[in-house]
Amino acid sequence: MRLPETQVVLLESASATETKTVAQLADELGEDPAAVTRAAFELEEEGLVDLEEHVAEEFTLTEEGRRYLEEGLPERRLCDAALEAGADESPVAIGRLVGAAGLKGQGVDIALNNFARKGFGRIEDGEVAVDDEYDPDNDPEPETLSAVAEESAGYLDAGVLDRLASRGLLERSETTVRSVTLTDDGVTALMGGLDVAETVGQVTPELLTSGEWKDVEFAEYNVEADAETVQGGREHILRQTANRVKDVLVGMGFSEMEGPHADAEFWINDCLFMPQDHPARTHWDQFALDVPPMESVPEDLLERVEDAHRNGVGEDGDGYHSPWTPEVAKQVDLRGHTTSLSMRYLSGEAAGELEPPQRYFSVEKVYRNDTLDPTHLLEFFQIEGWVMAEELSVRDLMGTFTEFYEAFGITDLEFKPHYNP
Repeated sequence: MRLPETQVVLLESASATETKTVAQLADELGEDPAAVTRAAFELEEEGLVDLEEHVAEEFTLTEEGRRYLEEGLPERRLCDAALEAGADESPVAIGRLVGAAGLKGQGVDIALNNFARKGFGRIEDGEVAVDDEYDPDNDPEPETLSAVAEESAGYLDAGVLDRLASRGLLERSETTVRSVTLTDDGVTALMGGLDVAETVGQVTPELLTSGEWKDVEFAEYNVEADAETVQGGREHILRQTANRVKDVLVGMGFSEMEGPHADAEFWINDCLFMPQDHPARTHWDQFALDVPPMESVPEDLLERVEDAHRNGVGEDGDGYHSPWTPEVAKQVDLRGHTTSLSMRYLSGEAAGELEPPQRYFSVEKVYRNDTLDPTHLLEFFQIEGWVMAEELSVRDLMGTFTEFYEAFGITDLEFKPHYNP
């Protein structure tokens, strides 16, 4: 029997009593797995092998997972620093432990959240206390990361794998595993002897110019054979920059605000005491949506804001003397600034009543009806943040800016006083 060379060596390596995967055969033969898969499909059509397949789930470490494998999980590092500082006997301030554990940016939040989730101890009033019964060997996640790195994750707890994948430390993928076994006809063909047939997999310029293409035997094209996996798409540079800004602000102790892109005009404009007949509230500057009004606006807050618009605030308040209706306040627009998020948080609507000290920020998209040009789009990112605390001054503001820009390597800052009525 005459067969292409790859099919011949595959038959000679396969077994009638032992199932071998395509990956094993490719490794034994030193051949490309795709070529071996193609040969296996062709031999199956000839009835010389049985080909079975199943879908297997595989896990690999992400870049963050590899870093934690080397440095240790943030919560374990926090716990180790706490134990070294005596937090198993009396609580220790978080600020002291963060530096000792070498944590920064999002690593601080990750450490605190998982410290509590795993029951390592308690976090109260800015202090950490380690549980007397804490045992690091009871945490299966570091061992799981090591096993995945060593490609021996087949028998690990699926729940732990899922949890690490949800943390972004593992990447989950599915692969089709194909196994080959010789049939009786395959054994008979081997016993009868095999001849190698010279086949050509693709037409080359040399074949065409020499005319040899007329005499060669071309390999059949198998559309079911495995193809190279192409990973498309990656994080946009603007989103990368936004995420880096977020990391810096979280590292400075800020918490991120979240909220809808399409919001009630109440949160976008009315809470900022912008009159409802202000030119900036027309369709020339913002996008109104043809959707039902947002009825979830708190009625008590709606009444207080309406009173401020109509009558002003305090003894000397006079109001705007301009039209104001709840119907306009409940209309839905695309937010023109992220201050709508600040209004939701400062009012207590998003996170309950806030007591100082508080630090919040957002780095999100906003939408404005601008004229398109090389420097203007209809949507862009806006950075916003605020601090709620006693006895704040301009020096606090300057210090915040200085710390923020230093995180990006910008150290030559100048502050210029300006009057903006």
